Amino acid sequence: MSHASDLMTLALDVATRAYAPYSRYQVGCALLTSTGGLFSGCNVENASYGLTICAERNAIFHAVAEEGPEMRIASLAVVALEQEFPPCGACRQVISEFALPDTEIWFLKRGKLVSKTVAELLPSTFQL
Repeated sequence: MSHASDLMTLALDVATRAYAPYSRYQVGCALLTSTGGLFSGCNVENASYGLTICAERNAIFHAVAEEGPEMRIASLAVVALEQEFPPCGACRQVISEFALPDTEIWFLKRGKLVSKTVAELLPSTFQL
């Protein structure tokens, strides 16, 4: 599974399981790793809002837990039920930590599937 539409379908499915009683934004993410692993995650909110985790970070952390610190993202799709937006700034930074130069990040914009690279979404990543 490497097609954007397949990843979007999986992201939509996992978005239905999001825990979002505060924002009401149900977000799902699916990613394909460079070794062929497929992982998904949804946002999980908390009354102490700083403890909330976004779908993208949930999926990435799951992938790292399964594949280890060398995990790299080949492609990632994020979608919100009844909303459209790209990954937030915090997620963009985490994606950049595990992205390859040609990693595709897919999301909806005006009803159309859009692909961006990390460099396009976050031109000046924080690096140590």
